[in-house]
Order: sequence, then structure tokens, then C-alpha cells
Amino acid sequence: MLISFFSCQQKRESTIAKKYEANWASLAQHKADPEWFKDAKLGIYFHWGLYSVPARGGAWYPFFLYQDNNNGVIRSHTKRYGKPSEFNYHDFIPMLTGEHFDADDWAQLFKDAGAKFAGPCAQHHDGFAMWNSKVNPWNAADKGPKTDITGELEKSIKKRGMKFFTSFHHARLRQRHEGDSSKWVNYNSHFAYHPQCATSSTHPDTAKFYGNLSEEAFDQYWFDQLKEVIDQYSPDMMWFDSWLNLIPEQYRQKYVVYYLNEAKKKNQQVTIAYKQNDLPKGIGVLDIEQGGKKDLSESLWLTDVTLSTTTWCYTEGQKYKPADMVVRNMIDVWSKNGIVLLNVSPMANGIINQEQRDILKEIGRWMKKHEEAVYETRPFDFYGFGNAKAKDGHFGGQSATVEYTAKDGRFSQSKDGKTLYLFMLGKPEVGSEIEIRYLAKHDFFPADGIKKITVMGSGTEAKWRMAIRNFMLEVPDCEMDNIATVFKIELN
Repeated sequence: MLISFFSCQQKRESTIAKKYEANWASLAQHKADPEWFKDAKLGIYFHWGLYSVPARGGAWYPFFLYQDNNNGVIRSHTKRYGKPSEFNYHDFIPMLTGEHFDADDWAQLFKDAGAKFAGPCAQHHDGFAMWNSKVNPWNAADKGPKTDITGELEKSIKKRGMKFFTSFHHARLRQRHEGDSSKWVNYNSHFAYHPQCATSSTHPDTAKFYGNLSEEAFDQYWFDQLKEVIDQYSPDMMWFDSWLNLIPEQYRQKYVVYYLNEAKKKNQQVTIAYKQNDLPKGIGVLDIEQGGKKDLSESLWLTDVTLSTTTWCYTEGQKYKPADMVVRNMIDVWSKNGIVLLNVSPMANGIINQEQRDILKEIGRWMKKHEEAVYETRPFDFYGFGNAKAKDGHFGGQSATVEYTAKDGRFSQSKDGKTLYLFMLGKPEVGSEIEIRYLAKHDFFPADGIKKITVMGSGTEAKWRMAIRNFMLEVPDCEMDNIATVFKIELN
């Protein structure tokens, strides 16, 4: 018996200690969608960097700045700062002051809005790192705000019980003209090679900033920065923008195996988010930008959406989506087995303006009131019903700005299957009946299947009946929620 016990114990310890190997078959053995991520429903991050300084043209400002044509970014830049050859993109660094940045304030704002994970856009396409880096000389701890933005947020976010998130867009940084300087513009590079500007510099530091590197040097540089963030901040989630497919497979595998093995040492359940086909299925969670799936998905997925109606980073005169539109579109995502990553836009001085704060506060009010129906829930057998028309999204699926009404309904259910939640995406009229054909023919609803139905927030009980072909729910005389009213359906 003792021999058998120690033999089993050794096998168990051997299994626990087993490392992932740098091949897709081995890496696919990890759980790509950990339970905490399925439960979370909402995360918040932000685009804040050098592109926030001009506050025009969005985060793609540097892409247009060096194209040597008569575009609006060059005209505006020249008028305000001088020609790009005289005032280069990196000259914005001292102007990213961040004097009002407050990690605790931001983390609390995100938590109050209902986020369960949060963090920075750690590096956008433009090569400026928002962490304390020894690998990248162009970083927020040494230049600009001279603060370890990522490090401060990590502490503040984790202190509040949220998971820590980091996003990376720098796979697109390298200038991919492959030695042919006559090809100034390459869509797969964020900076165009320009012989009269800093983008053509071969100085070791400046070349790193503008991505003027050989493929081999850049790919190692790309990996080294990810490794540094993993070692210093232990993110629970790492998210990648498009163009990850431009990184050679061996380096992508090198990154994933390092992240997963480090997480294993720290007993972390981590997740990786990617776009398009940039990673094989089973390695991470697919992200659909500014949209969502049109139907219920068997696998968990993610969408990144902006609070702004226009740009990801702060720009002058920026407009924002109302809270009701954001929440209703989030509910649609959850009903189809999705998770939402919401982006906000701080100003260069580190202020998240009051308009965004007010919208986040309103979202948080709704989330807190209905948290039972949101967190730690799972999709139902069918996602819902209604007449809302969804336009196609720019990156697949449907758009993130669908105009839902009180005629549209979505479902979620508790993990144990004992409670069903019906979200009406608006304020249904008191005394009206909600007609749901699918529930009438569903095996889930025999005559004695429902214990009671109440309106969340008031506890008022609602009457219901089973018609010949439809399930009919009567809207009781109580206060409905302006954003979305939720009916709690308790089952026997």
C-alpha cells in the first residue's frame, strides 16, 4: 500500500511539474478560457500614449505623419509643431506629462463601472512602452510621465480584486520595406521610411523606436519586451492586436510557452487574446474588434469596443456612446457566449474626462443592480429574440452600435441551470405582454417548471402563462429600468 501511495504521489507531482513545450500541440493543452474569465463579462483598458498629445488623427497619427503626401495629419502637424523632419513623432515624449495620472483613481473608476479585469495598452504600434523597461529605452518610467504606469496600475488593480490585463500592438512596429528605402509606405508597418526624418535613423535607440530593424533583430526585441512584462508584472491576461501573424511562428511559440510556464510556476490561470487567425484555435481566445458574433457560439470569444464613437485615443471634440447603447450591446455579447473589453481615452495630462466618467458611472449603476444576472452566468440554449437590425462590423460579425429597444430580449442562465435571466433591452410598457415562442416548445418548461418570475431591482412578481404556441409574460406595475429590465425566472 505504501509503495502504491508513493508511486501515485510521484506521478501526480510529475504531472503538476510538467512544462509546456514550444509546439502548438503541447501549448493547446492549457485551458485557454479559465473560469475567472468566463465569469468576468467585462474588462476595461485604455489607449494612452504619445498619440494622445496632438489629440488629432487618433492612434494612427504616426502612420500618416511620414507618408510624404498631402494628408490632413501632415498639414495639421506642420501648422502646430513644424515639418515632420523638424519635429518628429518622438518629440512628443516630453509633452506626455501625465501629471494627473492616479493609478488608484483609475482602478477604482474601472471597478465601479463593473469591470472584473483591467489594465493598460502597454505598447501600441508606435514603439513607446508604458512600463519600466530595460529592454526598450523609450518607456514611460524614463521619459514622458517618468512613471511606471503599468507597475502602478498592476498594484492598484490587483489590490481591488480585479485581474490584471495588458495589451500589445507592437508586432506592427517593424518597417517592412526589406531594405528597399524607395518603398516608403508599407501598411504592415506603423512608420513609413522617410530619408529626411527620424524614421530612417540607424542609431541603435532611435531605430528601435521607429522599427528600422532587421527581421531577426526585431523579432527578438518583440519577444524580449513581452518577457519583461511577464517577469515584472505577472499579467493574468495578455491581448494582441492584429499583425501578430507577421511574427514568425517560432517566436510566437517561444512567447506562449514562456508565458504559460511562468504562469504555471505562479499558479496563475492566464488567458491570451488574439485576432483573425493569428494563433491556432485552443491557444487563446478569439477577439472580434468593434463588433460581435451574430449567433450563439460554442466557444468563448471576446470583443474590444470603444466608449468613443470615433477614435481609440483621446482626440479634441471626442464624442461618446450613451450608457444604454453600451450596456445593451454588451448584453447581446454575453448572450452569445462573449466577453466585452471596453476602451476609454485619457488625455495626455492623465485626466479621464468627466463625460467618460459619467457614462462609466451609469454603466456601473446598472451592473451593480443586476450583477446576479451578469457575473458567473452562462449562455442559454438560444440567445434571444427581437426586431433590431444589426449592421455588419468592419472586422467580422455585427457592429457594436446596434439600436436595441424594449422589443428585443436576450438570455443568460445561472451555472447550475436553476435560474434563467431575461434581459429586455429597454423599458417595457407596464401591462403589456412579452411573447416568447421558443420557450413554449422548450423541454425546459413543463407546466410546473417555473417557480416564480420577478423583476430584478424591485422583486415585484410577474404573471405568466403558456399559450398554445407561445410563452406569455405580463409586465407588472413597477419601475422598469431605462437601460435594460431584467426578469429573474426561478425554476423548480
